[in-house]
Amino acid sequence: MNFEVLEHTADIGVRAWGSTQQEMMANAGLAMVGIAMDLDEISEREAYPIAARGEDLESLLVNWLNEVLYYLDGRRIGLRRIEVQRCSTEEAAGIGWGEPRTEKHQANLVVKGVTYHQLKVEHRAGRWQCEVYLDI
Repeated sequence: MNFEVLEHTADIGVRAWGSTQQEMMANAGLAMVGIAMDLDEISEREAYPIAARGEDLESLLVNWLNEVLYYLDGRRIGLRRIEVQRCSTEEAAGIGWGEPRTEKHQANLVVKGVTYHQLKVEHRAGRWQCEVYLDI
């Protein structure tokens, strides 16, 4: 996986990366799902459209993750794979593959929201990387 969990006293953070902005956004979404539940227990049975807008890349990332969280909590969908098909500094659109959550999808942690606390998005040395903290 192209992400790692970051320790924090009140929240939990993730650092996600990819060779493109699209890969970074997709990996950040999977990191959040992986914090909430076991990715290995999710099957790629159905496709779900995901889209977000923002004023800049940082707000776009937060809004993108909030859309993924909406599927996870609001619609009770576990996403196993995410592909960002279009991405600019203000808009992202893609597809998530997964399935409705059932008893087999045990919760690890409850992600309540995506924060702007210590939010970073960088493009360095040919790699996109972000750090984002989640309210749990």
